[in-house]
Amino acid sequence: MTTLSIFDQSQPEKARKVTENPEEIRELLARHGVRYEQWPTKDLPSDASSEDILEAYSEEVSKLKRECGFQTADVISLNPDNPQKDAFRQKFLDEHTHSEDEVRFFVRGQGLFYLHFGSEVFAVLCEKNDLISVPDGTRHWFDMGPEPAFTCIRLFTNPEGWVAEFTGDEIASRLPRYEALAGAAG
Repeated sequence: MTTLSIFDQSQPEKARKVTENPEEIRELLARHGVRYEQWPTKDLPSDASSEDILEAYSEEVSKLKRECGFQTADVISLNPDNPQKDAFRQKFLDEHTHSEDEVRFFVRGQGLFYLHFGSEVFAVLCEKNDLISVPDGTRHWFDMGPEPAFTCIRLFTNPEGWVAEFTGDEIASRLPRYEALAGAAG
């Protein structure tokens, strides 16, 4: 289940608030300019191609492109048997920002976005049918867990895709990782 855990960065060992209520999650994230939606389920085979996935969600993706000026959309998928899964996980675990919104729609599986707002960190466990759009300049990181199993649609304004500016802040190492939070949510 989609879960939002809010931490005080000075006491990162325990969340001060946890909610699984989609409307409350949407409202709390919106206060920081983060878009959160749940899109309807589409019946897709487990081996659906990127083209099939983009076709199935073409209406939703086209709407976002028109609304937000995105130029491209692609599909990223990672499975536990990927020999580079540890390197992929490590790549996203440090706090960073982007010069464009980071948009992910979860077609399957789950992942954990951490959003750093002042003295608070919001950990959003996103699952199938969740869309999250993290505004440009927002300090954040992503944890896919040690056994990643997800497929996401990504949208970009920059046709070159994902470009990160790392902050150098070590806050990501002080908060509970995916294993602790996803296990608690499940």
